[in-house]
Amino acid sequence: QVQLVESGGGLAQPGGSLRVSCAATGAIFRVNAMGWYRQAAGKQRELVASITSGGVTTYTDSVKGRFTISRDNANNTLYLQMNSLRPEDTAVYYCNADVLVVGVRGNYNYWGQGTQVTVSS
Repeated sequence: QVQLVESGGGLAQPGGSLRVSCAATGAIFRVNAMGWYRQAAGKQRELVASITSGGVTTYTDSVKGRFTISRDNANNTLYLQMNSLRPEDTAVYYCNADVLVVGVRGNYNYWGQGTQVTVSS
C-alpha cells in the first residue's frame, strides 16, 4: 500500500556533509509526522529528528545545530541535511512516517529499508 524509499547515503569525511531523502509513495491520503532514525552497529535504533505535517521539528541533542530535517508535503518527501559529520554519526538511517491510507481508517506507521551513512577519513 505505502512504501518509503530512502536515498542519498554514502561515505563522507569527518566535517563533511550528506543529504538523505525519503520518498513516500502508494495509496496515501495524507502523511502526518515523519522522522529519521539511525542504528549503529551493535546499538539500538534511536530517533535522530522528527517533523510534523505543520513543520514543527525536534532533534536529538547530539545532532542539534548540525542536522536539519525538512519535508516537501506536495511530494511526500522527507529530507535530512547532515553537516559537520562525525565518525559517531555512522549508522544505517531509516525513514519513518505515520500515514493516512486511502480508504483505510486510522494512522499506519511505515519504515523505509534504510540507507548506510559512513563517516570516515
